[in-house]
Amino acid sequence: MSILDLAPVVPVVVIDRVETAVPLARALVAGGLPAIEVTLRTPCALEAIARIAAEVPDAVIGAGTVRTPADVTASAEAGARFLVSPGGTPALLEAMLGSGVPFLPGASTASEVMALAERGLTELKFFPAVPAGGIPYLKALAGPLPEVRFCPTGGIRPETAAEFLALPNVGCVGGTWLTPADALATGDYARVEKLAAEAAALRPSSRP
Repeated sequence: MSILDLAPVVPVVVIDRVETAVPLARALVAGGLPAIEVTLRTPCALEAIARIAAEVPDAVIGAGTVRTPADVTASAEAGARFLVSPGGTPALLEAMLGSGVPFLPGASTASEVMALAERGLTELKFFPAVPAGGIPYLKALAGPLPEVRFCPTGGIRPETAAEFLALPNVGCVGGTWLTPADALATGDYARVEKLAAEAAALRPSSRP
C-alpha cells in the first residue's frame, strides 16, 4: 500500500526524550494512525525510530527531515519503513532510490514537481504547504499534473485538514498538532490517542 493511503493524517513528531517514543507511538496507533513520521531534528530521533520499530509492530514508522545520504542510511538501519524529505537534491534522491525504502521527496514549485515526475516519482511531500500556496496552489497543480499525489505538510491545522483532504491530488496530510508538547511532557497519552482518533475520522469517503 502507498504511504499516502495508510491514514488520512501522518503525525509529524519531534521526540526530545527517547523514553516517550514507544508510548507515544502506541497511542497514535490506538487512535487509528499507524503511519508515524519521526523527524531527525533531535539527537535521540534515530534511537526513537529503532525502539518504535522493535516494540510497536503495528506502527509504520518513518523518518522525516531526511536531508543527506547519511540520513538515508542511518534511518534505514534504525528500521524506518519510509523516508520523508523537505526537498530533493540529486544526491539525496539517488540515495533514497538506492535504499529500497519507500519515500516522499519534498517539492514546493511546479518545476520541482515536474522534475520529480520525470524520474517516475509521483507521490510527493508538498512542503511547506501553507506558505507555498496551500489549497489554491495544489488545485492549480492538479490540472497540468493530474498523475501526481501529495502529502501536504507545514502549517496545516485540525480545522483545515479536511479542506486539504478534499482535493483529488491529496492522499493524506502531515500534522504536528497530534502530539502537543504539554501532553508529551506530562505523559498524557490518552489525549494523544483522542487527537489521533479525531484525525483518523477524516477518511477519504467523507470528502465532499
